[in-house]
Parts: sequence; structure tokens; C-alpha cells
Amino acid sequence: MSRIKKILLVCTGNSCRSVMAWGLLKKLLEEKGDYQIKTAGTAAMEGMLPTAEAIQVMADEDIDISGHLSRHLSRTMIDESDLILVMERRHKEHILKRRPKVQNKVHLLSEYGRIQQEDKLVDPDIPDPVGKSLDFYRSVFEIIKEGLLRTVKELEEQ
Repeated sequence: MSRIKKILLVCTGNSCRSVMAWGLLKKLLEEKGDYQIKTAGTAAMEGMLPTAEAIQVMADEDIDISGHLSRHLSRTMIDESDLILVMERRHKEHILKRRPKVQNKVHLLSEYGRIQQEDKLVDPDIPDPVGKSLDFYRSVFEIIKEGLLRTVKELEEQ
């Protein structure tokens, strides 16, 4: 595969998980090259702001996502991306149902970069924090952070 430059992060509503991942990945990659990082949701309404809890969790990390506006996942976004990281298996299924040819570039964030088969998770889905407590958002952010640290390591090894 050619060098990954365009990364798409996908969740359901594009107001929590993919947006938190977007903010953190931009910060992690800001000095590592010319990456384009986009987000979208499989059921997102266009133009919605992130949840207050997502904004707070990221502010605690000195990352401002407050201006992000949600976008609905499009075929163009899928086709133009070099790497698509999704939060749940159903997001991957949604993409592959629409665009089967992109199978090699769609991965679960929680599994991307894991080294050994036995290292696979029992439940690779990153839970949706919508409607949950701020502490739940923080725990979801930690799962996202772990996956993104592996992702950055994987990108550096290309």
C-alpha cells in the first residue's frame, strides 16, 4: 500500500467518538508530516456541534474540538481516504456494504496496529458515550487514545 496520508475517522453521529479521535490524532500527527484527517458519521446530521461532554474531555487534554461540525459519511469520503478507522463493527459493515472494494483500508480503531492474532479484543467495539456521564466519556477517550497511539506507531513504520 502507498503511504497513508488521508485518514477518515468514522462513528455513528459524528459528535463524540470520531470527533475526539480527530482532535487527538491531529495533535499526535501535527509534527509528523502532511496528513489530512477527516471525520464522518454513518447516521450523522450535517452541521451539528460535538457534545458538551466531548468538548470538555478534549479541553482537559488541551485540545479544542468545539468548532467541529458533523458530517454524514459519503462515498467520496470513503473513496478518497487511504485509511478508514471505525469505532464499531457495524460502521465497518456499513462502509463495506456501500463500497466493498475498500476492504483493505477499513479497520476497527481498537484493533488497528495490534501485532498478534491472540491480542484481539473480546469486544472490539468502542462504546458510544452519547447520553452517558462525563466519566464514561473519559473512559471512552482512553480507549480511543490507546488505539490512536498504536495507529501513530503504525504510520511511523511505513
